[in-house]
Amino acid sequence: MPFARISLHRGKSVEYLQALSQGLHDALVANFEVPLTDRFQVIHQHEVGELIFDPDYLGGPRSHDFVLIAITAGRPRSNETKQRFYRDLVDRLGGSPGIDAEDVMVVITTTAAEDWSFGGGRGN
Repeated sequence: MPFARISLHRGKSVEYLQALSQGLHDALVANFEVPLTDRFQVIHQHEVGELIFDPDYLGGPRSHDFVLIAITAGRPRSNETKQRFYRDLVDRLGGSPGIDAEDVMVVITTTAAEDWSFGGGRGN
């Protein structure tokens, strides 16, 4: 039951955003043990100066196409699962919408089941 916040600079087309969303979802389903219908994402578009990142820290160079994906997951995954997910994600996003692998940063945070309510005031 991951929830993803996707942050990038403003100005991308609707098709670009849809490809970004779909690529992330497909990588989660294929590699992160996520059901096909478990899709919760928010895309935040920022003006220049509102998305701050170092272009060369632990990788790079990063460009204006930098994307930060913050995933809140309901349970921990193994290191192998996460590494497989990271590799597949950048491959998918490289194909469509065409994001360079160095421009994709992912942060995963895990929570307990009781930290989620999917509606109706019901806990998980």
